[in-house]
Amino acid sequence: MATTRITINSNGSTKVEGDFEIVDKSGTAYDLAGRTIVSLCRCGLSQNKPFCDGSHKGHFEHEAVAFNLPPKKEA
Repeated sequence: MATTRITINSNGSTKVEGDFEIVDKSGTAYDLAGRTIVSLCRCGLSQNKPFCDGSHKGHFEHEAVAFNLPPKKEA
């Protein structure tokens, strides 16, 4: 079992739970204040990006259903 679980919620955020770190593009870590569960914005409407603030409600539709990716291309 992985130490981090990522759940893509239908019509909503990406939930991250477990042991993880979130960093910006320069590698600086966000201070998560001890949280082991956060939700990341997928819709682009959050005023608290990259974190979800619920702004997607009624404005974002995506039915999250798992599928298999094609095989990785060899370099």
